[in-house]
Formats: sequence, structure tokens, C-alpha cells
Amino acid sequence: MAWMIWVGTAASLCGVGGLLWCIFLALKARRAGLTDDAMRARLQHIVTLNMAALGVSALGLMMVVAGILLT
Repeated sequence: MAWMIWVGTAASLCGVGGLLWCIFLALKARRAGLTDDAMRARLQHIVTLNMAALGVSALGLMMVVAGILLT
């Protein structure tokens, strides 16, 4: 089950990368000087991406733990 540990690690790192990307997008949106409605729409999109990245990271961590327990 060592493969599960490595796949889970890769998924977790992709999720963390996605979280960092969301931070970058939010800072970029903040500096853009958008109107309230445009900022709200952009942040709703970023929150969706953030939740997806968090889910991928959590699934990766579950895979790592399962791989460790099964080894």
C-alpha cells in the first residue's frame, strides 16, 4: 500500500497548491479595485475553488493515513 501513500501525498500537495492559488486570486481581486457586485461575484468563484482544493487536500490526507494503516 505504499503507492496509496505517494498518491495521497501528491493529492495533498495539489490541494495545498490550490489553496495558495486561491490566496493569490483573492489578493489580485482585492487590488483590482472592483465594484461591490463584481467583487462579490469574483469572491464567490474563489470560494468555490477554495472548497474544491480543500476537499482534494483532505482526500489526499485520508489516503495517506489509510495507506499507513494498511502497511
